[in-house]
Amino acid sequence: MNTNYLFSALIIGSALFWQSCGSKDGAQQQQGAAQGQMATPVTTTMVEKQIVSGIKSYPASVVPLQEADLMAEVSGYVTKIYVADGATVKQGQPLYEIDRIRYQAAVDQAKANLEIAKANLQRVEKDLTRYQTLAEQDAIAKQTLDYALTDVNNQKAQIQAAQAALTTAQTNLERSIIRAPFSGALGISQVRTGALVSPGTTRLNTISAIDPIAVEFQISEREISEFAAYQSGKSSTEISVSLPDRTTYTHTGKIATMDRAVDPTTGRLKVRASFSNSQNDLRAGMNLTMNVKSTSASEQLVIPFKAVQDQLGVYNVYVVNDSSQAEIRPVELGLKLEDKVVVNSGLEAGNKIVVDGILNVRSGAKVVEQPAAQDTPQK
Repeated sequence: MNTNYLFSALIIGSALFWQSCGSKDGAQQQQGAAQGQMATPVTTTMVEKQIVSGIKSYPASVVPLQEADLMAEVSGYVTKIYVADGATVKQGQPLYEIDRIRYQAAVDQAKANLEIAKANLQRVEKDLTRYQTLAEQDAIAKQTLDYALTDVNNQKAQIQAAQAALTTAQTNLERSIIRAPFSGALGISQVRTGALVSPGTTRLNTISAIDPIAVEFQISEREISEFAAYQSGKSSTEISVSLPDRTTYTHTGKIATMDRAVDPTTGRLKVRASFSNSQNDLRAGMNLTMNVKSTSASEQLVIPFKAVQDQLGVYNVYVVNDSSQAEIRPVELGLKLEDKVVVNSGLEAGNKIVVDGILNVRSGAKVVEQPAAQDTPQK
């Protein structure tokens, strides 16, 4: 009997021990779960609508309003280069000279041929006059008079041919000197003195107009009416560019040209603004940032910029739902306004969004509002 009582006591004691341990583990699990569901403290704000005015920025590049390749128009050796590489030149200024000796000789020969043709015309005209006198007296055959008249007409044609040959020779002589087709800046010469050039195939240099100059950028389809109003003068704006060193160019510009059609693959339209460039600070091909001051025609959604998360170019915002849970929303941003930004899509007016504490928030997590941090006044 004593042995049975002892065995029963051991079983009961073991059961009580394991029940006690299980109760402690369950309490710890419940406490851990409660801790896992603790709300993340954040500050929030409501999405608002307002008329906005700010700066729109676009990638841009400098494009000359006029640019041309200078090609050789006659063949020969380059005998003279009048200007240095990169020089600024005026319209009509001589730039290159191609060996002129044979072209001058061709002009002299054409002039001589023209004089011969004129002399021959005078001779046959005198013959015609004599034959006409004799024909009135029936002293010669009518056929002889006809031949004399034909000779006069043929010689007049010879004069026209000689005059055309002289014009061609003079044109070739003039083209042996390459002149600037318009005022602008030259590039680096592609040939040097002594080089053999051929007409239409040898590029001597490139010239670009520098003042005024254009800056080209692209806008979206939604902005076409806005920029069309800027171009026509119906709306006013301020247009400036930021240089590669992040300084602002001294002169402001104006919308000069809008392309005829939208690129269907990108939904964007090319726009050109013109700028004064007397010092040639804006060089063809430079990459700039175009800044256009813009005021919205209607109210836009506006949120604090620090509420936006940038994940490899994808912008997200945490929206707090009625259950105080944070939901991540992708958004499309618009105009930047100091510490705020316009939202083109992804949010609605009245949405509550997380502003401070977004680094600690995860989608679906509970959040709790806390007062926004305020600066403590200095004593």
